[in-house]
Amino acid sequence: MDSNKYANNNNGTTSPPPLTSSDHSLDATGMRTVDTLLRLVPMGLCVAALIVMLKNSQTNDYGSVAYSDLGAFKFLVHANGICAGYSFLSAAVAAVSPPSTTSKAWTLFFLDQLLTYLTLAAGTVSTEVLYLAYNGDTEITWSAACGTFGKFCSKATASVVITFVVVAFYAFISISSSYKLFSRYNAPLPDPSKQLQIPAFHG
Repeated sequence: MDSNKYANNNNGTTSPPPLTSSDHSLDATGMRTVDTLLRLVPMGLCVAALIVMLKNSQTNDYGSVAYSDLGAFKFLVHANGICAGYSFLSAAVAAVSPPSTTSKAWTLFFLDQLLTYLTLAAGTVSTEVLYLAYNGDTEITWSAACGTFGKFCSKATASVVITFVVVAFYAFISISSSYKLFSRYNAPLPDPSKQLQIPAFHG
């Protein structure tokens, strides 16, 4: 057996060689690729939700309706546009270099959290509008509109569902970026001078 490959332990067993710098480089490259792909997928989803909602309008004998008539849907369009732009930029940053500095890690952590809550808010508000459109509100004599504008409601629902898929992706991305950030810090060591002193009782 080649002694350069394996080192003998005291008990006669052998142990694998330690990881080299090239092994760490391969691990870092793999993590960088996964991070880039995780950020590119939401970009495509945001663009899809954006296009579906932008093209959402319907005209029939009862009138016409478009996404721009409802503030919640306009908010959804803007949120998905911001999400698509940020996803592209953050994927480019992740592909070029990992967050090697603490400031870069903090920046990605903060922006990932912001995008998660932004898309969640847009999806939640739009869901409330869709609920009223499907079910109406008898207390204010607001009748259901989706019976009349079914095509419009179907497209709006598809856009909202895609947005919530984006939320799920960004929730995972936020967990990943928070782990990468806070794993840089060591757990605080206990202060011996502040340890709790328990008096001993003798019988």
